[in-house]
Amino acid sequence: MINNVVLVGRLTKDPDLRYTSGGQAVATFTLAINRTFTNAQGQREADFINVVIWRKPAETLAQYAKKGTLLGVTGRIQTRNYENQQGNRVYVTEVVADNFQLLESRSASEQRGSGGDHNNNSYNSGGYQNQQSSYQNNAPSYQSSPTESTDFSRDTNPFGDASPIDISDDDLPF
Repeated sequence: MINNVVLVGRLTKDPDLRYTSGGQAVATFTLAINRTFTNAQGQREADFINVVIWRKPAETLAQYAKKGTLLGVTGRIQTRNYENQQGNRVYVTEVVADNFQLLESRSASEQRGSGGDHNNNSYNSGGYQNQQSSYQNNAPSYQSSPTESTDFSRDTNPFGDASPIDISDDDLPF
């Protein structure tokens, strides 16, 4: 059976970190995820997905992720049920996260206005990785020289003046 979920969205509020009676950390949060299409009024709708994460990743998430943080989450869908005070059975479907990754830098978060205090971090079962990198310093430079001209027109051969390859039909895998 396969039960894998990959989500990318923004936190609707700061994660709610709590501890069980046994001392296990658990954080709950909601991700707002835009749909890929617009409604009849031309507006993009969003889904609000409830997510739970446990133990050390929960503490790390609560420390670094704030409302509005762009977050990637992998995990599984889980359904649980309980009986409420009125005696009715209530079913809850949520994503149980195995790991997460903060998908924007601290400067991007601050420019957006959330003021969150985090770097580009990821947490998975293999351990916490703090990838403090400057996108400006690591970004490759793609500046063409003034004598170099690049033609991106539709009729230009993208392979230049390469000669055709001589392959017999017997050598093709299909």
